[in-house]
Amino acid sequence: MADFDTPALKPYPVIPPIEIGAMAHSKPYVAKPDIQGKIGFPGELIDNWQQVAIDKMGELVGNSRALRVFLDSCVKCGACTDKCHYYLGTSDPNNMPVARQDLFRSVYRRYYTAAGKYFPGLVGARDLDQDVLDEWYSYFHQCSQCRRCSVYCPYGIDTAEISMAAREIMDTVGVGQKYCNEIIGKAQTIGNNLGLPQPALLDTLEGLEEDIEDETGVTVRLPLDQHGADILLVTPSADFFAEPHVDGLMGYAKVFHQAGLSWTISSYASEAANFGMFIGSYDNMQVLAQRIREAALELGVKRIVFGECGHAWRVAYNFLNTLAGPFDFLDPKYPMPQHICEVTYDLLQRNALRMDKSANDDMVLTFHDSCNVARASRMGDFEGGQFVIPRAVIQASCNHYYDMPAHATQEATFCCGGGGGLLTDDLMELRVKGAQPRMQALKTVTEQHGVTNLAAICAICKSQFAKVLPYYGFTMDQIVSVHQLVSNAIVLKGSEQEAELAGESGSE
Repeated sequence: MADFDTPALKPYPVIPPIEIGAMAHSKPYVAKPDIQGKIGFPGELIDNWQQVAIDKMGELVGNSRALRVFLDSCVKCGACTDKCHYYLGTSDPNNMPVARQDLFRSVYRRYYTAAGKYFPGLVGARDLDQDVLDEWYSYFHQCSQCRRCSVYCPYGIDTAEISMAAREIMDTVGVGQKYCNEIIGKAQTIGNNLGLPQPALLDTLEGLEEDIEDETGVTVRLPLDQHGADILLVTPSADFFAEPHVDGLMGYAKVFHQAGLSWTISSYASEAANFGMFIGSYDNMQVLAQRIREAALELGVKRIVFGECGHAWRVAYNFLNTLAGPFDFLDPKYPMPQHICEVTYDLLQRNALRMDKSANDDMVLTFHDSCNVARASRMGDFEGGQFVIPRAVIQASCNHYYDMPAHATQEATFCCGGGGGLLTDDLMELRVKGAQPRMQALKTVTEQHGVTNLAAICAICKSQFAKVLPYYGFTMDQIVSVHQLVSNAIVLKGSEQEAELAGESGSE
């Protein structure tokens, strides 16, 4: 456990008392020059950084009408002040969305508005100096870009867009974050965030095949670089190495197997996540997206399906066609892109999968709506599908399910506390405190309904919860993958589970 106080759990809404500068000390490690250089940024703070930063701000505002509207339209109404999980957990007023925006807006006004140029003091305009840069580096790495504040803003101001812009400016002048930028470099050169080469991936997948056969008695393949497969699965690299992620990957494999679908993973594009979005870098987003297109073309697939990763789905759903399209070489009968939950849901709707819900009777479940899925994407061909489909998959897999309170679910969901490129141990205090609202919601359903486990469809959420749950009196193994539940419940043809169920039926 780290050396800081874990915030007490309190019923929502409780607006905490303001503690100015409470999290001013919180900063992620700065990327080393070689990390910066690999993804096209200066290695260290450049000599003329102020002018370069100001020019970059002008470029970003000029290229994005939305960003300019967000900077010009805030009326300080306060609707967003208590909506950020980081403010609720830290009490630092700079974590109020309006205040975090103003860190950027005050500099924008100084250089790009008439009032700010001639009467800076009257409009809260500030010169961009080292103190302001340091403040940016701290507080723009205390935003998970979850967009909850935008749901409640009467003008729809999206702090995530401002946070991304600030990070891109800092990268441009040589002040980048180690965690995000190192990951981007690995994904661009090796194909995944963990830097796993093809032999390591192959060994992992073969090991999982053995695990499934030992468990079920059925040979289920997890193919790698299989030319001519119908489906390219692009999944977060966490699915290859740690629980509960690997359990979800085995669930995908069982679904494909039972449905008779041919599929493959690509060693060239073995990463669904795209950290380029977190730093606001379109160029880096595009490099990573292009690897997926190239892999799909090389392997000759007809469909692209994304695994359980919230921001991977956000990037795929919103940007993939722009970044790397057109995908006119794929089968138009299928959505492009498609989420693994959509695949499983469709098969369930057609009764193509047999499920034994009792296989998960040791768990009472609730579901965490991952912010990038809930507020920045959709699933299926109907409104609200991103809320309906994952829950339908869970409820097809278990007998005991309860939603968390309405103020903490669906569009109003709280962030896990580790999104937006903040899933690094040097920000553990922020992560723990930012998780406080979600932990309170989990405590509520635990007390009311006896919930034992929290399901999620985002690799970052699962990793974050595994770390922070113990700080709030839960255990790290209470977080599970949605397709881990599917893996437990699905009845494979010819499996030991099928035989047992047939025996039980015959004895009745």
